[in-house]
Amino acid sequence: MSQWEKIYGVHAVEALLRHHPKRVKHIWLAEGRRDPRVQTLLALAEQARVAVDQVGRHELDEWVEGVHQGVVAEVSPSQVWGEAMLEELLDRSPGTPLLLALDGVTDPHNLGACLRTADAAGALAVIVPKDKSATLNATVRKVACGAAEVVPLVAVTNLARCLEKLQKRGLWVVGTAGEAEQELYDQDLSGPLVVVMGAEGRGMRRLTREHCDFLVKLPMAGSVSSLNVSVATGICLFEVVRQRRAAQRQA
Repeated sequence: MSQWEKIYGVHAVEALLRHHPKRVKHIWLAEGRRDPRVQTLLALAEQARVAVDQVGRHELDEWVEGVHQGVVAEVSPSQVWGEAMLEELLDRSPGTPLLLALDGVTDPHNLGACLRTADAAGALAVIVPKDKSATLNATVRKVACGAAEVVPLVAVTNLARCLEKLQKRGLWVVGTAGEAEQELYDQDLSGPLVVVMGAEGRGMRRLTREHCDFLVKLPMAGSVSSLNVSVATGICLFEVVRQRRAAQRQA
């Protein structure tokens, strides 16, 4: 297996240069790109002493699958964190912790979108099971628009056991399920929290569901029975943000 992997897209490459420049070995730009976004990349690359070359756009098309935006970088392999990272994150978290757990989300586009939303909502990390889950790759990084470089992705052997450990640390575990009796907006989400999202279709696994303190659902007024998991994740996480800000104003 190659020591290096290719990532693509302006946001993904820029995020790596800003946060983990030592991981970037080489950058290729499509010939003719001279816009301000590329100038920012060039400045960051120069600062990090990363080599930059220009090639034909058709060559970049052959190297990666997806919309590369004329930017491809060769980087050291993606890092997926272990469960010990959660302990470190919680130990040094200055505020009320928020974690996102994805149970069986296998589509890299959904994982990338969830990482992006988790970053925007201030989540400390995204937790996934090691088996039957999407992991970091070029597609995830492209969709995440840089969030994959700043939000730790933590892969755990046993998600249910991980949730139990987090509960012992004082976090409440709120799972999402279409058959839940309580709606998201009626649940107190202002405390230390793990939001658990299940895979599209089958939802959370039984053991994961049993380790939730509460189950909530989104009110669905139309004809569809469920939302894309990344869309539902955004709704849930920003309801947490809304409630916490309201609690702060009242304090």
